[in-house]
Amino acid sequence: MAKRRTAQNTYYLVNLGCSKNAVDAASMAQLLDESGMTALEDAKHAEVLIVNTCGFINAAKAESLKTLRELARRKRPDQYLIAAGCMAQRYGAELAAQVQGLDGVIGTRRWMDIVELVRRLRARKHPEPLYHLPTDAVTVGSDERGTLRASVQGYSAYLKIADGCRRPCAFCAIPLIKGTAVSRPPEVIIAEAQRLSAQGVQELILIAQDTTDYGHDLGLRDGLAHLLDRLTTETDIAWIRLMYAYPGAVTDRLIEIMATRPQILPYLDMPLQHASRATLLRMRRPANTDWVYRTVEKMRAAMPDLAIRTTFIVGYPGETDAEFEELVQFVREMQFDRVGVFTYSFEENTPSAQQPNHLPEEVKQARRDHLMQVQQAISLAKNQTFVGRTLDVLIEGQGDGLTIGRSYRDAPEVDGYVIIEGDAPVGRPIIPVQITGAMLYDLVGHVQSASSSVVTFTAAEKRK
Repeated sequence: MAKRRTAQNTYYLVNLGCSKNAVDAASMAQLLDESGMTALEDAKHAEVLIVNTCGFINAAKAESLKTLRELARRKRPDQYLIAAGCMAQRYGAELAAQVQGLDGVIGTRRWMDIVELVRRLRARKHPEPLYHLPTDAVTVGSDERGTLRASVQGYSAYLKIADGCRRPCAFCAIPLIKGTAVSRPPEVIIAEAQRLSAQGVQELILIAQDTTDYGHDLGLRDGLAHLLDRLTTETDIAWIRLMYAYPGAVTDRLIEIMATRPQILPYLDMPLQHASRATLLRMRRPANTDWVYRTVEKMRAAMPDLAIRTTFIVGYPGETDAEFEELVQFVREMQFDRVGVFTYSFEENTPSAQQPNHLPEEVKQARRDHLMQVQQAISLAKNQTFVGRTLDVLIEGQGDGLTIGRSYRDAPEVDGYVIIEGDAPVGRPIIPVQITGAMLYDLVGHVQSASSSVVTFTAAEKRK
């Protein structure tokens, strides 16, 4: 008999996709650890192999399939392969048919049952994969099994405040995968933020499919502003960053809270997706671009140093040359700090899939390249205005005589960096850095003495 090479009661977990997926993966890992299992960094010897899949766009689905198939190909009889996450929830048996050797499938709505699924797999060898894909489950309160709904990366932590989405965007499959929006109780979120602060977390990044819809199902009016009010008065977190705001849902109260609370960074991620009214109507998105102009003007008046990040989809079905040009001119006028541009991805069972006049891939790619070129010039000009200023920078790593960090203008993974000459002072996660150079997306600088620090995101500076 061949010698067993698998380490009993161990697991290997790989996470794919967005920060929201990373939180689910971290919560599953916590439950597995608490059950007595040990995480391994190599799949070769782990008893249980878990891929937390992404099923949002075609490229993400292809990456998930590739990862599952590679693990399935190398898997031994004494190992179990589980597909978790969005793609597992959406495709279920279809996914199992595409990955020979898959042992279990668990959806994103019941990630908290991962330990039970592992035990069921161990109980007997199943000729077919075990499916755990309820569609009516919620993932808040007691269902969360007391897990910390956060993914910690260095001094930063993504904290999930809600899951699911009730918006009707025609191109998006998230409501099919996640279900409607379900907010987490504010008391639970506050307690988790306090716990993260005690662990040394400096930056709290609030995430959900739509953070500005937070609290709607709890009966809270202006729920995000309410939550921020409590976070800034009941926790010691140094930086709080907002992601995934919905157009039309940024209220005056939210702007006031952002502008007057020093902990809240003058940064907002607000995916707009397009600027042409005709395109936005086909997308089933808010189509009042005048609201965008007015609200951004109002926010910049309250916070002159405000950094706005947004994303756009080009090549949406029926997008004409004139509609695309409206988007280009809008980007030039608005002068956003950060812009992500994505080509339209066909998603079956979404309203956009049934719309006529789908564009060729080469047209979509050409439009993406053109819009990115327009934004690059804006980004460089914006960065150059910071040369000579001093910014507080959160340290992410160092080596080879350089230190890498992020300013208030930079969300992890999607924005730029501040490249610092030399090593950062030991034991100081946030340091003042004088900016000496600017590139397309990144800034360059050197450590400034503490006495000359200019904290650019204090309430006073926001109103400066």
